[in-house]
Amino acid sequence: MKRKRAEAVIEAVLFTMGESVEIGRLADVIEEDVKTLTDILKGMEERYAREDRGITLVRFEDSVQLCTKEDMYEYLVKIAKVPKKMSLTDTVLETLSIIAYKQPVTRAEIERVRGVNCDHAINKLLEYDLIAELGRLDAPGRPLLFGTTEQFLRCFGVGKLEELPELNPVQIEEFKQQAEAEVQLQLDV
Repeated sequence: MKRKRAEAVIEAVLFTMGESVEIGRLADVIEEDVKTLTDILKGMEERYAREDRGITLVRFEDSVQLCTKEDMYEYLVKIAKVPKKMSLTDTVLETLSIIAYKQPVTRAEIERVRGVNCDHAINKLLEYDLIAELGRLDAPGRPLLFGTTEQFLRCFGVGKLEELPELNPVQIEEFKQQAEAEVQLQLDV
């Protein structure tokens, strides 16, 4: 397939899907290998940047998505409803960070780290599509395993989990102290 035609097909697929598409699947669609597809995607990204377009390609671990550039958001708000904002409390953020760094992880493991029940936080994270059920642990009771989603990567501006900042020992100690304070508050009530 000629390069110009391949780019048109890629744009059509990504626009129509409206979500990320695995690179391997895109390569199959344009009947090229992954290396050739990757070269085409790189050229498209460069052209979008050079021509000051309103769209860009966003890459995730093994997929790509056609998205509106961040600096276009103010114009989108003028024509579309303002999207529902996520309300991430400290408790929800702490739960999310445990899942992000320890995934796949069970509810019991999260609660062991936090020291408190995390049902509400997990439900909120599932509702916001920041985490997903990844299956079940092969252990008694077969507990659910949780992990982060592409939406998590998108919201926090990272392309892959390896780009998450490393936790330092001071931060870990602060998390423990906050969890212990929450436990004490619940015991006092």
